[in-house]
Formats: sequence, C-alpha cells, structure tokens
Amino acid sequence: MNSSELKTRASLFTVTGIELEYMIVDRDSLAVRPIADRFFYDLADAPVNEYENGSIAWSNELVNHVIELKCNGPAPALRDLSDRFAENIATINTRLQAYNARLMPTGAHPFMRPDTETRLWPNENNEIYELYDRIFNCRGHGWSNLQSMHINLPFADDDEFGRLHAAVRLLLPILPALSASSPLLEESWDSHHDARLRFYRTNQQRVPVITGDLIPEQVFTEGDYHRHIFDPIRAAMTPLDPLGILEYEFLNSRGAIARFDRGAIEIRVLDTQECPRMDISIALAGIAVLRWLTGHTRADMDFHAPADVTLPAAPGYAIQCDWTAPDLLNIFEQIIRTGEDTIISNERFLNLFHFPAASGSARQLWRHIYTTIIHPLLKTPEQCALPVILEHGSLSTRIKRSLSAHSLQHSHIVELYRQFADCLATNTAYVPANTL
Repeated sequence: MNSSELKTRASLFTVTGIELEYMIVDRDSLAVRPIADRFFYDLADAPVNEYENGSIAWSNELVNHVIELKCNGPAPALRDLSDRFAENIATINTRLQAYNARLMPTGAHPFMRPDTETRLWPNENNEIYELYDRIFNCRGHGWSNLQSMHINLPFADDDEFGRLHAAVRLLLPILPALSASSPLLEESWDSHHDARLRFYRTNQQRVPVITGDLIPEQVFTEGDYHRHIFDPIRAAMTPLDPLGILEYEFLNSRGAIARFDRGAIEIRVLDTQECPRMDISIALAGIAVLRWLTGHTRADMDFHAPADVTLPAAPGYAIQCDWTAPDLLNIFEQIIRTGEDTIISNERFLNLFHFPAASGSARQLWRHIYTTIIHPLLKTPEQCALPVILEHGSLSTRIKRSLSAHSLQHSHIVELYRQFADCLATNTAYVPANTL
C-alpha cells in the first residue's frame, strides 16, 4: 500500500489496501516478457516506476516482467474493487497489445526458467534490487517467479495492533487452502500444492531471521515487535549491508508483516488468483474472519455488525495470543504441501472456530467457517465467490484436475494458462468443465 500511507492512523477495518501482481507474457507463446520498464516509459514519456489511474495505481516490481496493481490510497470498502481492478487490467492489456503482450495471473509462471530468464527492474530503485541480488541471488523461483495478493489492514494504536496481529497469526495457516495457485514450475509438478510459498519460505536462508518461521512471533506491541523482529534483522544485515540501504521494515518477510510507519499489517501468504473477483472474494472471507476474531462491533459497506446477525463466540484475546509460531507453522506447512484436502488433526485449533469434529480437512473447516461466520457477516454474499473454491477446490487443484489426463506437454500447459489469461481479461472464475 505504498501510496496509502495514513497521516492519521486509521482504525481497525475502516479502510483496506489490496495489491495484485501479474506477469507480462507474450500473447502467443506466453513466455515472460521483461518489458515493464518500456511499458512505464511509454506511459509517461519518462523512466517512471509508477502510474496513477484514478483509484488504482500501477507500479514496477523486483523483476521486469511483473506489474503490480494496488489501491491508490486506502479503500473504504471492498465491494467495488473487483470491478476497479478489472477495468485497469483491461486498460493495461490494451496498451500491451503494442508489444504483442498481455497480463497473465496465478502465483507462478508454469515454464519460466528463472536462472536464464530473470531480468531485474533497471530504473529507479535499481540499486536496492541489485543489492538484494548480490546478497540473496534473485534468479530463482522465490524471487523472480512469484505473484501474490497482499492485504493491508490498519491499526490505530498498540491495542488495535495486538488484537489484529493475534487474529492474523491464527488465520495465516489456513489461508493457502483457499489461495494456492502455483502447483507447477518449469513444466513439472512441484512437491507442494503451493510452490510459491515453498520457495518464499527459503529464499532468504542466508539471513534466516528475515523470514523467521513465516508465522510471526508472539509479539503484540510495537516495542516487542522491534525487540524480537526488527532488531535481530538489523543486526544480522549490518555486515552484509553496512550502508543500511535495505530498510529493516522492508526486509521483514514473514507471512504477515507490521508496517508501523503507516499503521498497517500486510498479509503476504496469498497466491494471485485467476481474476480480481476471486482475489477480492478471498480478501472478503479473510477479513470477515478477522473481524470476528478481533471482536469488531461496527457495520460498514461490506459487513453487518455482529450484533445484527447470529455468530458463534470468538476465542478470547488471551487464548489467541497463547498460540506459538511452531504450533501454527505445523498446520501451515501441511496445507502448503497437500492443499485444501489436508487433514487438520489439531483439535485445539479446530475448536477456535467451533468445528464440530476432532479432525477434518482444511476445505471442511473453511466450509464451516463460511457457513457460520463469513456468510452471516457479508451484506452482499453474492459478491463473494468463495463457494467456487469450496466446491471446485483451490486453483492449484483445478490446475491439476485440468491437466490430469495428459503428461505435462508444453502445448497443454500453454492452452490452460491462456484460459487463465482470458479469465483475467474477463474477470471470470475458472471452473474446469473437463480435462484438457
């Protein structure tokens, strides 16, 4: 939410920032096209790295074949964001026709070879990207072949930060059951249902404190966050970056990061979906659960007030804070490996959501959460397309189902991902009628 800094910190759930990353690919072959610098230059007739288009801004990323679309300022509601993002995608696609290129979604390109095809952004802030490359080697899937959605949620003070951070930590392990969309790398099935997160976990192992266990530590005040997260990052990076070019707040790569400079927590474990409608549906679902966990009492344009609907009792703040990172990481690792059909046998975790059995799949848990929490809170449930995922599976599952009748022939992969690019262009969900 770079252009969404809050001069006066916004309170819980009063605004939201969404960021979506997409690949620029050749219209015919779907090979990555590292032309973002040319695209932005042609927009402004100058070497810029950001373009404001009303309520949505476009910007560069680390690699030159990725464009990020983001809310151009905090959004007071999510209900119109799907259409706003779709309109901007259509505009970008129209402009990319001049290069015989288009945008393509999902969490990772299915046949890019990062070791030979990576091109870093060459213009403004390039010295930052080059330093990242020297320290971590950015020519790998965890750096140059990943697209994600980030959700930015505000907090006004330490009390709100603690409540939000406690709730986000509980939600992180099960979000990839909905959002995984990267089962395929270099024309081979990955060992994990969510390959992007597998690489994300390990791409900075030279300095392990940057990512930690991915599930953030049990810290619920700004002071503790600095002591337990920022200070160790700064100490570990000083020998590698003695000039302090890389700021510790930007280096922090946990699955959710605190940005005290703008009063927000940024959730980062979500693969990009096939279209904004599906991304915003996942955001609506996640935010509904977080509103419930934090005990948020107010209604807004998207959600009812809890007092106006029937909801189960949320676990208390102390209970939420008691969960350790290793306990949550165990659930998270299982889900990114085997997806929404992973059996969760941690009854204590299931009890947080009043799940009616001692064990169940992640998909069964989400169906229960949707029925008891998300659907009652949504003012317009039809705007949330989560039932597509609950019925047909995550996009990773739908990709596997669509290609299951064939060996992974290049032509079949291109045909399927061309359909995803079409879904992005038309803002429609992908539901496989049958295998290719």
